[in-house]
Amino acid sequence: MNQAVFSLSAFGDEISPDLAVQCNTLRELKVKGLDLRGAWGKNVLKMDDTDIKNVKSVCGAYGINVRCLGSPVGKSPLKEPIQNELANLTRLIEIANQLDTQFIRIFSFYPPDASTNEHYDQYVPEAAEKLSQLATLAEEADKMLVLENEKHIVGDTPERCLSILKLTNSPAMRFAWDPANFIQVGVAQPVTRGWDMLQSYIGYVHIKDAMLVDGKVKPAGEGDGQVRELLANLKAIGYQGVLSLEPHLAIAGHSSGFSGEEGMGVAVRALRKLMAELGLEEI
Repeated sequence: MNQAVFSLSAFGDEISPDLAVQCNTLRELKVKGLDLRGAWGKNVLKMDDTDIKNVKSVCGAYGINVRCLGSPVGKSPLKEPIQNELANLTRLIEIANQLDTQFIRIFSFYPPDASTNEHYDQYVPEAAEKLSQLATLAEEADKMLVLENEKHIVGDTPERCLSILKLTNSPAMRFAWDPANFIQVGVAQPVTRGWDMLQSYIGYVHIKDAMLVDGKVKPAGEGDGQVRELLANLKAIGYQGVLSLEPHLAIAGHSSGFSGEEGMGVAVRALRKLMAELGLEEI
C-alpha cells in the first residue's frame, strides 16, 4: 500500500472577496492549494475568460495552485431539465482546462420537498440518472467530479451517497467527504457509520467540523464529525490527495461561507495539530 500524503487547500472566498488577499493569506499559512468558489463577488461559474486569466495571474504570483472548482452544479432543483447543468458543467470544464485543474465539486440536487429527509430515498434513482449524464461529460473531458454530501440535497446521508455512487458507477465521479455536513443532517458518528461503505469512493475531503446538538460549525477536531478518525482512516488506506479547508467559522450560508483571515488561520492550525498528532505527511 502507498504511504499516505496530504496536500492542503482552502476555499479562498472564506478569507476575502479579493483573490489577492485570499492567496496572500494562504501563502502566509503555507497552504499551497485553492478551491476556487468565488472571487471579486463572482461565483466561479459566472467568471468570463478575462476573469480566469486574472485568476491564473494572481495565483501564479503567490505560488498558489487551483486544486478544485467549487462549483454550484447540482445545487439546483431535481425536477429542472438536466440540460441547464450540462451547460454549466461544459463551461466549468473550459475554466478547469484554463486553470490546469482536474477536480470539479458537484451536488446531487434539491428534492421537491426538503422539509424532511425521511422520504429522500425515492429520489435517489432520478438524481443518479442525472449525475450519470454529468459524469459522462466529465469523463469525455478527462475531468473528475467530486460529489459532496450536503444538507437538503438528495445525497445527504452515507447510505444515500453510497446508493448514488453505485448507481452512477462512473470513473469520473468520486466522493467528497464533508464531516460537518453529515453532522448537520443528524448523522451521529459519521466515520463509524459511513467509512466502510464509502472509503473506496473517496476522492476529495473537506475539512470542517460541527456539533451534533445544534449543527454549529467548529474547527477540525472540536466537533462531533470524527475528523480525527477520518484522518486516521485516510492514513491507513494510503490516501494521497487533498484536504480542503471549508471552515464556515463566521458565516455558514446557503451557497458559501466565511471565516475571514483570522478564522482561516484558526482552521488551518486546528487541522495541522491533528495531522501532527497522527503523524500525517503534508506536501
